Amino acid sequence: MTTLIGGDWGTSNLRLFRFDAGGAVLETREAARGVLAVTDGGFEAELATLLGDWLDSGRARILLSGMIGSRQGWREAPYVACPADAAAIALQSLAVASALGEIRILPGVQVERGDGCLDVMRGEETQIFGVTMRDGGAQLVVTPGTHSKWVRVKGGRIVDFATYMTGELYALLKTHSILGRLIEGDAHDDAAFAAGVQRALDEPALSKLLFSARSEGLFGRIAPTALSAYLSGLLVGAEVQAALRDGSAGRVTVIATPQLARNYLAALALAGIDDVEVMDGAQASAAGLWQLATAIPWAM
Repeated sequence: MTTLIGGDWGTSNLRLFRFDAGGAVLETREAARGVLAVTDGGFEAELATLLGDWLDSGRARILLSGMIGSRQGWREAPYVACPADAAAIALQSLAVASALGEIRILPGVQVERGDGCLDVMRGEETQIFGVTMRDGGAQLVVTPGTHSKWVRVKGGRIVDFATYMTGELYALLKTHSILGRLIEGDAHDDAAFAAGVQRALDEPALSKLLFSARSEGLFGRIAPTALSAYLSGLLVGAEVQAALRDGSAGRVTVIATPQLARNYLAALALAGIDDVEVMDGAQASAAGLWQLATAIPWAM
């Protein structure tokens, strides 16, 4: 019997989970129908189509996380300021009128970092609580991707975080800069990736290093088929070097796909960090949605 439907609704994809009364995931559905793919604000119709027979028993409790709560989404859910625990985020969830049932959209999280810059996240905080609630609290949680987040958790609260545009920079440099002219394919090369990571760990000036992704190829020191891995290593290495600058990493949890997890495990090992746990992103999202749902004062 369905007790809750949880959704991770991002920019590109929508992943839905159907939970039983104990929080176990009964079924998962996924579609490439992210926020940007939905036109004319038709989010309710899009959701109804994908839910289908999950709604056969009538109205449901539905909890949504991610970019669905942004200005481009269904309704904008304001950010919760750090330090933020699960209760604060759950209580700030936004109720949305719908014939589908009682829908709540979770807010994002914001922080003013020590360097004076503001930073925000939407969706990653749900994964964070899926990890910290499960194991008592990871000190440092990393969510690699287009915009990687490095999140510090203390006492069950998100206390600080920083965003690194690693994935987006890689795509832009590979596709739209001179660095991509010599790159052939995107196959992974462990040695080239490690070389890039190590150079970035040793030299914090990333803009100084980036041109080497061309010069090393021009003189045949890195094969054209390995240059993409080398460029990735430079960017991931710079991210890791900056994120670990204060030297207080402790245990690290990486929430990622197997491919991304492998890269970050390698980079962290080169940085001297070997106390690392890996968790699948979908598993973390489901666990976080359930934990946050239990803190919401549902009307029905």
